[in-house]
Amino acid sequence: MKRVYAILPYVMVAFFGTLGFFISCKPNSSENQKDTILRGKATLWVDESLLPIVEDQQLVFQTTYEATLTLEPSSEVSVIKKLSEAKSGIAILSRKLNANETKFLKAQRIVPRTTPFALDGVALIGNVKTLDTVVNLETLLGFLQGKNKTLKGLVFDNPNSGTVRYMMEKAGITQLPSEGVYSQKNTQAVIQYVAEHEGMIGLVGSNWLFQPNAALQPWVEKVKTLGVQQANGSIAYPTQEALGTNAYPLARVLYIINCQGYEGLGIGFASFIAGDKGQRIVLKSGIAPIREPGRKIVTRKQIEKTKI
Repeated sequence: MKRVYAILPYVMVAFFGTLGFFISCKPNSSENQKDTILRGKATLWVDESLLPIVEDQQLVFQTTYEATLTLEPSSEVSVIKKLSEAKSGIAILSRKLNANETKFLKAQRIVPRTTPFALDGVALIGNVKTLDTVVNLETLLGFLQGKNKTLKGLVFDNPNSGTVRYMMEKAGITQLPSEGVYSQKNTQAVIQYVAEHEGMIGLVGSNWLFQPNAALQPWVEKVKTLGVQQANGSIAYPTQEALGTNAYPLARVLYIINCQGYEGLGIGFASFIAGDKGQRIVLKSGIAPIREPGRKIVTRKQIEKTKI
């Protein structure tokens, strides 16, 4: 496990990633276009902390249409960098493109299409044997600000992740404290570490906890989700209801960002993931859809008519 002493690596990678975005991102010509809205192949760059919900969407989309989406999970900073190096593409992030990235794309005659599709939460997890079940939000942010040392330690996936960026923005800091904050290589490693170390608090995307794969399931069973207590005394967990009603204070919007520059799978997948079927997949996953999928009501008269 690596201790995160400062956020300098994050800043440097972010700078060069954005710089690369400016230099490289150009619209694809029709000659190089290999996909249409519902057919062909495309690469989807995914913030690793959001991978499970995207895998669910990918599976259904590919079985519905003649399309192949190759998922490339990585840190948030790396996703932006790879998106720029590919000169166009599709990304899943927990933030929108910033003003400079958007301005440059528009100058290259590419209008980024940003579509919100779900509400996820940054979940706090502890060892199942830990007696504490609630973390005070002010205490958590104060620990990140270096104002107190009441927590044993916080464990993130990696310094360049969207989770780190989100929590730094929440705490209003540009550098992590030199003590008590640690990093792992990915979300699965965070869950495994917390499962083996009492007192440590892991910060992971809640979508990893609702439907873990077979390999991760034994580790998830050894951790518990901690409640977050706000200033008014209310305690919330990253449940679907709490995310959907904004009761959970560490909720974040998930976006699909399409800057392919042509009518390719970016448009098709965005329409799917934000449409009725995609929103039902989000609902089933345990996190909150950006909108409630519609329900088809079948009357008794319609049933009787069908039987005739």
